[in-house]
Amino acid sequence: MIEKSRIDSIISSYKKPAVATICSHSSLQIFHGAKLEGLKTIGICLRGKEKIYDAFPLAKPDEFLFVDSYAQIPVSELVSRNAIIVPHGSFVEYVGEKLDNLPIPVLGNRSSLVWERSREKMFEWMSKAGLRTSRVFSNPQEIDRPAIVKFPGAKGGMGYVIVNSYDEYRNKVGNKPAMIQEFLSGVRAYPHYFYSPLNAKGYRAGKGSVELLGVDRRVESNADEIGRALYANAKASMGFTVVANEPLVLRESLLPEYMEIGKKVSEAADKLFGGIPGPFCVETIITEKMEIYAFEISARIVAGTNMFSDSSPYSVFMDKKPMSMGRRIAIEIKEAAKKKRLPEIVY
Repeated sequence: MIEKSRIDSIISSYKKPAVATICSHSSLQIFHGAKLEGLKTIGICLRGKEKIYDAFPLAKPDEFLFVDSYAQIPVSELVSRNAIIVPHGSFVEYVGEKLDNLPIPVLGNRSSLVWERSREKMFEWMSKAGLRTSRVFSNPQEIDRPAIVKFPGAKGGMGYVIVNSYDEYRNKVGNKPAMIQEFLSGVRAYPHYFYSPLNAKGYRAGKGSVELLGVDRRVESNADEIGRALYANAKASMGFTVVANEPLVLRESLLPEYMEIGKKVSEAADKLFGGIPGPFCVETIITEKMEIYAFEISARIVAGTNMFSDSSPYSVFMDKKPMSMGRRIAIEIKEAAKKKRLPEIVY
């Protein structure tokens, strides 16, 4: 992992920070929010992919940096433009472990992405936070109930399978490295949090506060449509590839527990690896008994925030102006730069 002092040295030379990210995932929202706050925007883009932004001019980055592969981040060009990278799911998937040593400021704490990358570390994080979690089978021979098999990386659920026994696991998975979690039945809810060490707006946590900016659930193919296929007597298997997101508004009685979840996750991050400034998401299941189980943490902006590109049912109770996660990121960068506290929110 690149030394934090080296990143601090780079950021100390920045005059006015710019926002940069890969042109995918939640980039429209990130660029739109930054432009609303007057920050320069830079899109890391495959040639030909830039055309989509002509259709959405208010979210078109001010400048494109073209690459042959998203694994190739033009570090020197970005640093010369005072860029801060905003990581998202595509960034994490395409760049992978190379991100650990990129000599460029990254919004948040890049150590948190190491903990996201390892499902074992992720469960240690959730355990440290005291969250209720699903059972994890340490050995496929232990499988004695429906279980979901998840593979490494931010692949949007692609390739996940359901198994009910060790024999089924061997047939469907073989020897691939994977995590095996108990399959829980309930409503999926993905709250979008923003932790700020700079101010006390929101729910007090650690040295700052946690804000809830929205909640979504994912539309997965073909898990959410399998009933139609089965009714038509079509051969179908359960798939979990994310194709879209739907907004959720939680019943108000659940909000206290969800705010505590955000607080506990951010405070556990402080103790384990130095904190998680910026956006994150805790992926949960709400059972029929109203018990909330956490099964994953995304240590950066998630695509479910794209539905709230103007504001959400929660941000309207905190902010007088429309607030997306992209705009909230830009405001934090501006405020940190103004107060000369950028090292607290980038690594």
